[in-house]
Amino acid sequence: MAPGFIILFIVLLVVLSLSTQRDQTDDSNNNMTLKIIYTFLIGIFLAVFVGVGVAAFYPEPKFPEPPIVIKYGSPDTIKGSEQPAEVKSQIEKYDREEKDYQDKSRIYNRNCSIITLVASIIIVIASLTLFKTILFIADGLLLGGVLTLLYSVIRGFGTEDNMFRFVVVSVGFAISLFLGYVKFIQPTKKP
Repeated sequence: MAPGFIILFIVLLVVLSLSTQRDQTDDSNNNMTLKIIYTFLIGIFLAVFVGVGVAAFYPEPKFPEPPIVIKYGSPDTIKGSEQPAEVKSQIEKYDREEKDYQDKSRIYNRNCSIITLVASIIIVIASLTLFKTILFIADGLLLGGVLTLLYSVIRGFGTEDNMFRFVVVSVGFAISLFLGYVKFIQPTKKP
């Protein structure tokens, strides 16, 4: 997903840059292009910052190391019924470790989703309150909050819990509606 996102971002910046250069050529428009690029840069780096921060301070569970019999054995040897008891015990132990890893991974994805969801809400609130006078920074933070929210939803799908997925997607939907109202509808109202 990350390489596709980066390619999409680069294409978007090139198209945006070409369209602004073709339509308008004065310095203020070039400055506007730089502000837009800077806004996207803030948003992407903020989302990456949150993701890397979570991974650094809350490490993901390690996948168990398979026994040599599974690594280098042929499928016929592994599935054959004439396996020594030691090989069978290694395979059973590996199966238990793998199931334990899957359980830990679901819990990790749930916790990671909650952490990034809370971070995205804090980022969105900061962009709408603390930085609302500096538009390109506020918009960059807002974009970073939305990307972090998207990361939270993706992590939520790794929990394999439909109720949790529903809650995360509902929160994401509510935040999206709220942002749309605050950014686009509310400013156009006359006092």
